[in-house]
Amino acid sequence: MAEAGVAADGNLVTASGPQALRQRFAALSMGRRLAMLAGVAAVIALIVGFALWSREPAYRVLFTNIPDAEGGAIIQALQQANVPYRLEGGGTISVPADQVYDLRLRLAAQGLPKSGNVGFELMDNQKFGISQFAEQVNYQRAIEGELARSIQTVAAVDQARVHLAIPKQTVFLRDQQKPTASVMLTLRPGRVLDDAQVAGIVHLVSSSVPALPVRNVTVVDQDGNLLSRSPEQHASNLDARQLLYVQQIEKNYVERVQAILEPIVGKGNARAEVTAQIDFAEVEQTSETFKPNNASEAAIRSRQTLSQTGQSAEQGPAGVPGALSNQPPGAAVAPLTAPVASGVGPGTSGSSSARNESTTNYEVDKTIQHVKQPVGSIKRLSAAVVVNYKPGTDRSGKATYVPYTPQEVAQLNNLVREAIGFNERRGDSVNLVNAAFAESMPLEARPLQDQALDYLRQNYAELIKLLLIGVVVLYLLFFVVRPLMKDLARPREQPGTYTVDLGETETEEESAAIAGEEEDAARSAAFADLMQQSKELAKNDPRMVATILREWMSNEEENVNPNKVG
Repeated sequence: MAEAGVAADGNLVTASGPQALRQRFAALSMGRRLAMLAGVAAVIALIVGFALWSREPAYRVLFTNIPDAEGGAIIQALQQANVPYRLEGGGTISVPADQVYDLRLRLAAQGLPKSGNVGFELMDNQKFGISQFAEQVNYQRAIEGELARSIQTVAAVDQARVHLAIPKQTVFLRDQQKPTASVMLTLRPGRVLDDAQVAGIVHLVSSSVPALPVRNVTVVDQDGNLLSRSPEQHASNLDARQLLYVQQIEKNYVERVQAILEPIVGKGNARAEVTAQIDFAEVEQTSETFKPNNASEAAIRSRQTLSQTGQSAEQGPAGVPGALSNQPPGAAVAPLTAPVASGVGPGTSGSSSARNESTTNYEVDKTIQHVKQPVGSIKRLSAAVVVNYKPGTDRSGKATYVPYTPQEVAQLNNLVREAIGFNERRGDSVNLVNAAFAESMPLEARPLQDQALDYLRQNYAELIKLLLIGVVVLYLLFFVVRPLMKDLARPREQPGTYTVDLGETETEEESAAIAGEEEDAARSAAFADLMQQSKELAKNDPRMVATILREWMSNEEENVNPNKVG
């Protein structure tokens, strides 16, 4: 029995440590060597990069969107302070992270940057003897700066500038002018302002300046788009909210019609469209009505009564003092015939009759009515409804689709009218048509192959996409994941010495020593065990087996030709 210690290269493994690693590396294929070298190089590059990155201080943004003129002044100040800096696109200046706040305070003490919005701190350092005009200008600048700061707190706004035009006050009410305001917004990339946010900015500016109406505020973005609209512009045509209101009303009516028809005709067998004419006009009406008076029902407003009794002739002059009452009496005329009155004789005096006057004023029956019409009322509705044929049978008894009867169509039409609140006085119209839908399939069963072909024709793009995805997944599973899993699961053979029975040194004495059947059986079992080990060795490390075979062949050649010169 001969023994041979064979390693990965066919030699006996007598070294360990670096020598064993070199032998193991030499036993690898060229592809594995290149992959290992690439992995080692990537790891070394990552380590070197991390080391360099850790040595360099972290930078943070000091200022952004700085104009070139002010950027030069800030860089000059940083150079004088021996502070490292970086210039980036968009007027951005970065400095070491641990000096950001200190540098901002130091530059602010020097008045840098000058393009920032100033607020009411501008009024803190007023010079003595400043003119009223300069004071008014500084006050206006302070208001503009404070408004710009407030607007910049909106998430979508990056920068804001506010310009106020405040006219000079006058004592004449007729000559007074309202102030105006203009707002210039620079929005963040990918952000927009909706109508509610624009209205909020407009009302913010209007409420911050005395006597500034909302319609005098204009908001523009960095692209020159007008974001605010005056009420006059809204009155000329529908705005987005009114259009959305109309669409919502029409959608609600369509849902009503489909909800009442689908339980009867089936889901998907009814289509409805509704057109609504909405009145957005604001109408206010005031009327004053006078009704004829009725003396029995009228209310008395005031009543005046005058009573006067008679007086005797012997009484002195009476009447209203004045020229008329002071006139002398006329010439006396004696009647030719003296009337005879009973009870009246010479020396008896006559008396005057009494007088009564009554004045009554009645209330005037007047009605004042102020009516404001609601905005957004429905002027007219038009509904168009199409109902599919219903399943049935023809004369031959074959399953097919048949139309509804006129009575059924009339019932469906009445249901639609009730669903939308049909009003004939305002001119509503409903048109219900019973027709066969184009996508209606015949009721008889189609062959399976025809259904499969139709499905393939309709969904061939999706099927090709799924097929490509499946091919890629299978390729990754069988040609990438599976070899890697096998490589990881395969046990690594430790370098060592393998004992191989070459069977060439067996002598006749050893053959004669085997006498019984038990010895033959033991030899057969040992041989089978040796063959199993050889198979496992060949399966796990074929390179080593090939090296052993080459070694055997070279030994046989030396034994056959001992005098051969290599």
